[in-house]
Amino acid sequence: MNVQPLSIVHLLLTRRFAGSERHAVELANAQAEAGHDVSMILRRAGAENRADAIACRLSPKVKTIVVSDWLAIWQARRRVKKLAPDIAHAHLSGAARALKGLRGSRTRRIATLHIRYKPQQHEGLDGLIAIAPWQLEAMPAWMRARSVQIDNWTLPQTASPDARERLRAELGIAPDAWVFGALGRVEHSKGLDVLLAAWQRAALPPDARLLIAGQGGAWQTLRKQADSRVLMPGFVSRPRDWLEVFDVFVSTARSEPFGLVLLEAMDAGLPMIASASEGARHLQTVIATPLLPIGDVAALAEALRDAWQQRPPRRSYPMQRFRIDDKLAQIEAFYRQ
Repeated sequence: MNVQPLSIVHLLLTRRFAGSERHAVELANAQAEAGHDVSMILRRAGAENRADAIACRLSPKVKTIVVSDWLAIWQARRRVKKLAPDIAHAHLSGAARALKGLRGSRTRRIATLHIRYKPQQHEGLDGLIAIAPWQLEAMPAWMRARSVQIDNWTLPQTASPDARERLRAELGIAPDAWVFGALGRVEHSKGLDVLLAAWQRAALPPDARLLIAGQGGAWQTLRKQADSRVLMPGFVSRPRDWLEVFDVFVSTARSEPFGLVLLEAMDAGLPMIASASEGARHLQTVIATPLLPIGDVAALAEALRDAWQQRPPRRSYPMQRFRIDDKLAQIEAFYRQ
């Protein structure tokens, strides 16, 4: 039986590219490649000519629709109403609010819970996709009945052949230095202040380095507190190359709904030090190392010292369940349901 392609409009009204934006872009690109009619509504800031913009990462097969920054929610809602797609799929807060206000349409309104269920954003939508089981548990029963849980994914990527040597040389890191690395938004929820406090407490020998790759609202404060062996290059456009620089990946998140960056680090084969965030607990059987209490500076300092002494090698993780093909099929089945 032939299955008709769907018309799908994704809404992503954030300004900068990070983990949730990566998820939305990869989903839109893959759906367009599969033959669906796919559009992406972005605010103007997300379509600018910047290294951390969003539009430049979309496939040419995805139609890009740009709305203004000041009236983004209202304009996005009007564009969806005019397009009348089979599916309108929201990612993050502003996009969910745009769909919640869309009424009297045949379009099915879906949102992915990149963070958590919020009644003011998600109540009344036609369906929700949770990326981790704990998100379903936080919903009222009637919304849980129209929702589904589908794991996040990561696309296999290969680092540039010279990434480790080149980036270490650019940063002045010796080839034999032992590098602890964190990657992602530099925000309070990521617990990087805890990592910095643990780094200072661990007092590791001179051949150890801490590399925090990413930008965000807490970057300036963290930079002022960091010593000379803490390197903070800001936003990085090729995260897979930077993972190659690390010897150990560290996640000290206070809150990590799923932890796409954890998948990326495991796909790179990095040994892990991770706090017991929601996402890390969901992935613990794959991470296969004990998780640390959230915010525990002493425990993290001890883990840093142990890793420096033991020098754990890279390893292979069972990543097949986190590939996009099965997730695409599950999402399409949920759309049609």
